[in-house]
Amino acid sequence: MTSTILQASAQAASTMAWSNEKLRLSCVDNIGLRQLWKLIVLNSSNNNSNSTNNNSTNNIINNNNNQNSKNKNSEINSENLAEFLTNRDILPPSEMSLLKFLAINALELSAPASPVLLQQQHQQHTAAVAAAACKPKGWMQLSGHPESIVPTSTGIVRKRVVSPTDHEANAYEFLTNDPSASKLVPKYYGVAEYNGDAYIELQDLLAGFKDPNVMDIKMGCRTFLESEVTNKTLRPDLYQKMIALDNDAPTAEEHELQAITKLRYMLFREAMSSSHTKGFRIEALRRRGASPVKDLKTVRNTDQIEETILQFLNSNKTITKDLIKRLRQMRTLMEKSEFFRHHEIVGSSIFIVYDDEKVGAWLIDFAKSRRLPADVQVNHRQEWIPGNREEGLIKGMDELIRVFEGVYEIQTGKRLTK
Repeated sequence: MTSTILQASAQAASTMAWSNEKLRLSCVDNIGLRQLWKLIVLNSSNNNSNSTNNNSTNNIINNNNNQNSKNKNSEINSENLAEFLTNRDILPPSEMSLLKFLAINALELSAPASPVLLQQQHQQHTAAVAAAACKPKGWMQLSGHPESIVPTSTGIVRKRVVSPTDHEANAYEFLTNDPSASKLVPKYYGVAEYNGDAYIELQDLLAGFKDPNVMDIKMGCRTFLESEVTNKTLRPDLYQKMIALDNDAPTAEEHELQAITKLRYMLFREAMSSSHTKGFRIEALRRRGASPVKDLKTVRNTDQIEETILQFLNSNKTITKDLIKRLRQMRTLMEKSEFFRHHEIVGSSIFIVYDDEKVGAWLIDFAKSRRLPADVQVNHRQEWIPGNREEGLIKGMDELIRVFEGVYEIQTGKRLTK
């Protein structure tokens, strides 16, 4: 709107013979309707040597100013003001269209906002300030739903959960109290509620790193809950998704039916990546100074995985060695943990971060973790058969460590000893 006033004022300058000083003053000060028209009238009156009209105009404007304080309905509008100026020959009728244009814009510019609008603007401003304050510079989220994660500037990340007794909240309570598992995961600060939503508060794993390299590795041969795939309903939409990825994937019968079950589709998706064979897949990564890379689900054989990790590590042998040490430690902690002995761990990720000075790796995401029935035991390495609750988490750790060891051998020409 300000730019419109500036453009219109510039066009009117030559027509109304405004001085450069007054034009600049009216624009810079962004004056309201009455002050703007007072400037127009005074200048026009001076050009016409008509002091009587000048006084009349000032009186009319001042009278309206006084009346406004008594009656909100007695405000100057563009039509009345234009008529007043025309009747007194301050401006010729030929200039009324420009005058009305300026008056309308001035009214829009100077009109006070309604309380509702002011309140909404305040809320929007407050929300924008809060978001800017909460989101640290350089913070990133590689995967998952962006709206579910709320980083803050205090070294804490808030993750939205369904309720304070959500599965993930319960999992972190157990993990925190497990001497072994607590060394695997981000620090947990409890559950908080904001604006009716529940959040778990966790350690910001990027805090303390400077422009880090980050990798998200989805763990397990099975990344879906058994309860998610018990429905045997044939779904045409999942068939369409399958053939969009691989037209030869459906069987002859599935092609004929043009529909598949959710279980069939989920197994197909796991087989497309390295999840089914290796118990992990590289979900996403981000190298320093580059945009995140997320289209990695088809990176599945050993050579492809090693090449991806080599590029991620930038051939840094020290970082590779440190990560192998940390991954081995994490596997040992999983094997000792009571939590892992009694829980099915589905859809969790290894989150790797490093910069020029340090390295970090944690296990994150426990939304699909479930406590096992008392009569069910798992070792997280056996093949999944519906009902046995195995998910292949530690098998994935075995394979991931083996791949990193292969990368180190490529970098150095020698195998890293235990």
